[in-house]
Amino acid sequence: MTNLLASPRPLRQAAVAALALLLIASPAFAHHPFGMGDSGALTVWQGLLSGLGHPLLGPDHLLFLLALGFVGLQRPLRWVLPLLAIGLGGSLLSQFIPLPDAVAPWAEALVSLSLAVEGLIALSMAPAAWLLPLFGLHGFLLGSTIVGAEPSPLLSYFLGLLLAQGSLLLLVTAWSQGLVERLADQGRRLGAGIWIGIGMAFAWVALID
Repeated sequence: MTNLLASPRPLRQAAVAALALLLIASPAFAHHPFGMGDSGALTVWQGLLSGLGHPLLGPDHLLFLLALGFVGLQRPLRWVLPLLAIGLGGSLLSQFIPLPDAVAPWAEALVSLSLAVEGLIALSMAPAAWLLPLFGLHGFLLGSTIVGAEPSPLLSYFLGLLLAQGSLLLLVTAWSQGLVERLADQGRRLGAGIWIGIGMAFAWVALID
């Protein structure tokens, strides 16, 4: 607690905000923010809007994207295209391998635990290459929400995913170098600890919901 109080004001504010998010997390917010309903009845515009919204309004997906800013990637902008490609591959795979209902909570829990893995990467306790399969897992879960859709809304959904995730990845990776420098070692350790706690909490919520 002493180290937290002695940290710079922006770092304290970030820690408080993250902890508040952890405390208010509920089963409704640990999953996708809105249901797809009957995927077969989706229009092109509904598919696009859903693709834009799912990765940005779902806390586990959004926090995973944001955490890339402080894990300390080497040449971070070079990660954008591989991550997007792996994520899209996961979404495409979900169309051919539907996620059974009995497995869905465990898959959601794994997605939440990816936040904890990011914390371990920030602590140099896990290789950054693990981000690639983790992003594929996120893509698989995002794609599984639209299984059964017609080709046009399916393509517009994937386009929405690419636009939303690509924009945020470009933004996060662009300022990640400066963020890591401002946080320094103490800040990265604190942020990693918070992300690990949030990931564990979201995973627990996914399993007991």
